[in-house]
Amino acid sequence: MKLGSMVAMRDDPAAFARHAKQLEDAGVEYLWTGEAYSADAVSTMGFLAAVTERAQIGSSILPIYTRTPTVLAMTAVGIDRLSGGRCILGLGASGPQVIEGFHGVEYDRPLGRTREIIDICRQVWAREHALVHDGPSYQIPLAEGRGTGLGKPLKIINRGIRARIPIHVASLGPKNVEMTAELAEGWLPLLYWPDRADHIWGDSLRAGLARRDRELPPLDIVAGGSLAIGDDFEELRDRDRPMLGLYFGGMGARGRNYYNDVLKRYGYEQEAAAIQDAYLGGDKKGAAAMVPQDLVDGLSLIGDAGFVKDRVAAYRDAGVTVLNVAPVGPNGRRDIDTIAEWLS
Repeated sequence: MKLGSMVAMRDDPAAFARHAKQLEDAGVEYLWTGEAYSADAVSTMGFLAAVTERAQIGSSILPIYTRTPTVLAMTAVGIDRLSGGRCILGLGASGPQVIEGFHGVEYDRPLGRTREIIDICRQVWAREHALVHDGPSYQIPLAEGRGTGLGKPLKIINRGIRARIPIHVASLGPKNVEMTAELAEGWLPLLYWPDRADHIWGDSLRAGLARRDRELPPLDIVAGGSLAIGDDFEELRDRDRPMLGLYFGGMGARGRNYYNDVLKRYGYEQEAAAIQDAYLGGDKKGAAAMVPQDLVDGLSLIGDAGFVKDRVAAYRDAGVTVLNVAPVGPNGRRDIDTIAEWLS
């Protein structure tokens, strides 16, 4: 199991550069950055390419609706060239509230679109022929009768460092997870509880892996949580409660919250409904307080050395290949050093 960490743009670029380099020097092999509806992830990835030397640089995630498939492919080529072959293209559908509410783009066919985008990106990178794709969501070049009629198949001008850049997909629903296991190099599940992961995703993973192309590498699974190693740190786990309350209660409309669905599938149907009612009713603190304690503990890497070692082992036993950690305790980088030593 390798070590990864989420990073986000900071107001002081020099401090951000030092932070990224310190993580890399401590043994972090994967640096991930996302965008939701914040600053874009691509500019941060380019910055990371310039200030690091070895760590893989992944988008976690680029929403599939906010860029054309060819722009996603071109972006990955650019970051891969800047980083010397260290780009991971992390994709995800996001949700209707963000895509339609912030981007003004219709949220439709997330599963089918993701499948088409993976095919288009790999065609662009391979450069075996000019790009032609005729799918339900994307027609490249534009189909006859649309536009000016002047479009023609093209190849990307720049030859990338790699003809196959790894694609990771953030997915939670059964069919989407199955597709991820079939087609992608990696899986980016959020709110991954290793003790119950096989119960809710195991069948989907196995079904997808059964159809997986033999030329693909073994599926990477990237998951983890907040990190603090030490005695009397248990109270730090409650720092995650507001975030969990947001995801389970407010990250999506009633009936269209994928994280709330995950909580139900973990076995907390009543709690999922209560948390959502509280959050959407304006009681964010109440929603956070209702997140089950054993779930808070199960998602966490916060506690004494024995507890954290047990949680690391649980992630490993569940098949996680990249353990993502977010240091939140007073030890800072020393906790990263400790985890890196355990994994070496």
